[in-house]
Amino acid sequence: MTSLPLGSIRVFDSVARLQNFTKAADELNMTQSAVSYQIKLLEDFAGTPLFQRRARGVTLTPKGEVIAPVIRRALADMGETFRAIREEQNSVLVISVIHTFASNWLTPRITDFQNLHPEVSVRFDISSRLVDFSSEGIDCGIRLGRGNWPGLTSHRLLSGGFTPLASPAYLERYGRPQTPADLLQCHLITPDDNWWPVWFRQAGVEGPLTMTKPGVTIDTQQIIGGLALSGGGVGLVSSAFFQNEIESGTLVKLFDIEASTGTNYYLVYPEAGQLPAKVKFFRDWIIDCSCNTKF
Repeated sequence: MTSLPLGSIRVFDSVARLQNFTKAADELNMTQSAVSYQIKLLEDFAGTPLFQRRARGVTLTPKGEVIAPVIRRALADMGETFRAIREEQNSVLVISVIHTFASNWLTPRITDFQNLHPEVSVRFDISSRLVDFSSEGIDCGIRLGRGNWPGLTSHRLLSGGFTPLASPAYLERYGRPQTPADLLQCHLITPDDNWWPVWFRQAGVEGPLTMTKPGVTIDTQQIIGGLALSGGGVGLVSSAFFQNEIESGTLVKLFDIEASTGTNYYLVYPEAGQLPAKVKFFRDWIIDCSCNTKF
């Protein structure tokens, strides 16, 4: 035999502690003959007997006395390592979340969750792609969609609706639009955004959409909102992400029209298996928290 029979290691430790094949078999839920076979494999590998058979049990041979503490320490070290990994896995909550949701909504509120559950550490995995929960070590995610992802449980959190916002400084400089069609005369941030035609149509603006002023093209809602705050134009964003700015008056909601493509923001996690406590804690917290979002 050229390789260590790893299956025999636990059996050896049990027999060495209990000094009895029958008791070891009961502890390991094995037959006595299976225990004897595993010990024989290990003795064949060692090339020497490890136990002396007695009428009422067994005792370790001198070679067995050398091996026993080494195996016991190795098993203890492995057990401790796996316990540490399990405890870390159970205490770190990894959330896959898109950038705008993380920066504009989740980050300002996550301290409240950590105060409620100080035993849980939180790590954001900022990404807009569809992650593989099992292979990438992700516990749950925030996604924009229709809530029908195969294999995932989903809970609706926030509306994916969007509306134009502008700063008081911009409106003072250029005037506040009185009708949705008047927005075509404004500096629209990211005028080629696919959301603009959707918003105008749902606001009742018909015919060709001709923007008369140049605009700045930006990729993320966070930066669109930042440019709107600085007076750089009218931004089309999800108002739920700018609740504080709207309430404080630093951004003005120009019309009570929330357009939508039919998508919303959802908490998602794998539907199979038992839900870890840390995910339950986060699920209950974020659902309650999202219910208190006004916009």
